[in-house]
Amino acid sequence: MDQLAETTRPSVLEQEVARLRRLQQEDRHADVLVDVEPLVRDYPENRDLLLILAVSQRHLVRIAEALATLDRLEALQPRFSRALQERGLCHVAQRDAPRAIEALLRAVNINPALPMSWRMLERLYGMTGEAQSAAMAAAHVATLKALPSDVVTATSLFSDGDLAPAEQIVRAFLLRHGNHPEAMRLLARIGMARDVLDDAEILLEAVLVLAPDYLAARFDYAQTLINRQKHQLAAEQIQFLLEADPRNLDYRSLAATAAVGLGDHARALELYEGMRADAPQSADVPLWMGHALKTVGRVPEAIDAYRAAASIRPDFGDAYWSLANLKTYRFRDEEISLMREQEASPAIGLVDRYHLCFALGKALEDRGETEESWLYYKRGNALKRSESRYRPEIMETNTRKQREVFTRAFLDRRAAWGDPRPDPIFIVGLPRSGSTLIEQILASHSQVEGTQELPNVQAFVLDLQGRDHDFDDPRYPGVLADLDEATFARLGAQYLADTRTYRSGKPSFIDKMPNNFRHIGLIHLMLPNARIIDARRDPMSCCFSNLKQLFAQGQEFAYSVEDIARYYRTYLDLMDHWDEVLPGRILRVFHEDVIDDLEGSVRRLLDHCGLDFEPRCVEFHRTERSVRTPSSEQVRQPIFRDGLDQWTKYEPWLTPLKEALGKALIDYRPPDR
Repeated sequence: MDQLAETTRPSVLEQEVARLRRLQQEDRHADVLVDVEPLVRDYPENRDLLLILAVSQRHLVRIAEALATLDRLEALQPRFSRALQERGLCHVAQRDAPRAIEALLRAVNINPALPMSWRMLERLYGMTGEAQSAAMAAAHVATLKALPSDVVTATSLFSDGDLAPAEQIVRAFLLRHGNHPEAMRLLARIGMARDVLDDAEILLEAVLVLAPDYLAARFDYAQTLINRQKHQLAAEQIQFLLEADPRNLDYRSLAATAAVGLGDHARALELYEGMRADAPQSADVPLWMGHALKTVGRVPEAIDAYRAAASIRPDFGDAYWSLANLKTYRFRDEEISLMREQEASPAIGLVDRYHLCFALGKALEDRGETEESWLYYKRGNALKRSESRYRPEIMETNTRKQREVFTRAFLDRRAAWGDPRPDPIFIVGLPRSGSTLIEQILASHSQVEGTQELPNVQAFVLDLQGRDHDFDDPRYPGVLADLDEATFARLGAQYLADTRTYRSGKPSFIDKMPNNFRHIGLIHLMLPNARIIDARRDPMSCCFSNLKQLFAQGQEFAYSVEDIARYYRTYLDLMDHWDEVLPGRILRVFHEDVIDDLEGSVRRLLDHCGLDFEPRCVEFHRTERSVRTPSSEQVRQPIFRDGLDQWTKYEPWLTPLKEALGKALIDYRPPDR
């Protein structure tokens, strides 16, 4: 994981923080206050300075001031374990054992690598006569004492999100001492946090060779496999965990996630039912259960599950958004009042708040309160965008590189390369473009398997990209010019083998990952006989629908007017290129045409896929199958036009979107199509 290392020179502020910490180690707390207070005025949101200030205030027995400083710090960083530890120590100084225990427990639940917190908890539990809890704390003290100090320090830093210094410490430790299971696991967890999943997987495999019974590492390994969409392998690892501890809620939750990934929703629901019985106060379990129920079309039960989650935790934004995301649910007056109250609370966390904003946007839209609805959608997008690292120029660079690599001559020289089997049907485009409707139509055919948005093509792209993270000059797609015919045949065969787990034996299957439009050249080279369908929707309708959708993951371009408009324009540019170099290869289906002429559109789709007409495809809403996209409830109903022009109700606030889309408003549908 060399690309994880960050060796940048410390800033002046970082040097000051290090100096102040040295002064504290020398017990020069009065000197620390003299120097740190001006810095806090200049950098009022710097957590390190605020913690240094609070520590020295406590040592100088200025406890009330220290607690006030910690209040400021916790408002900025509510899960900063060292701040919670410091609060506990302040309460110890006040001889307030209950509040000290509460703060210290919160600290170690976030960061178990806090020896001071565990030692203090052991003492406090001993003083209060709680022998069992004191023994538990003592066991943690002993565990940490048995670990190398560098590993403990790095684990503590990692728990508080300080990935770079944690990695530097643990990497240096491994260089000095060689393989050490706990240190290797920590380095893998840092990789997981940074989404360097291939390296994390390799490290955790090595840990389990050294320590096969290390259940925490096996849990991390299973989680990494799930994140890499290797659900079958993950399920095998989870079975090992469940055999060791069949009642463990974390293991059961992971097993349910793997089951969902494999499309085994009956198994997932069975697991959730058991977990709900064993953990009735968990808000997460009914939420997850609601998702599985929604996927299989058991909507009334999903509603009950989501409501249960919200009743357990009234500020649970995801529970309210999940109700809104059913698209057919209508909120009651008291629910809207509660959502308003929670969203406006200064104590609400960022994630809960933007979930509530999107839910309120939908609730008020359904009531015709359009202006206030837009304000909530706009606020939710701004909050979500604030935590995103999305860079539109990366997508634009990819498009430029695709055009440079995939010329007509390049493709002609590689005609008929790849695996010749015609099984896959790729549906590409933007989210909210009508792709789920097309999928449902095709999956209603007796010869077609509806799967889900499969990640396999993107996994190939990540492997081809390699460890080169130069987004301005990426290795992919240029690297494709170096691959021979046998390699593309192997990639095609691997794709078909890897996706076999999602299939039940029908001749054809659907891969509905919309972002695959970026990789049509690769798909063509490895699967030359696969069908490709471009689901396209009027740009105002499509972009507005994205702006009011909070996605479970990915699609980071969808949270600002400028980003979604740039993405749509880039999509048109790249699709025009594919039409030019692969004429006739892609069937373009306009959502408005499907609404206006369902049977004609169905016949056109089936002809493109080489399938005979079946009336059940026109009656797609009668097909019972799992649907995992936001449109799941809409495709279980007959065709309706109500959603086509929803954006027009918001037109007074969408002038910036029109201006950003520019020529795309016309170019998305050339006159001859």
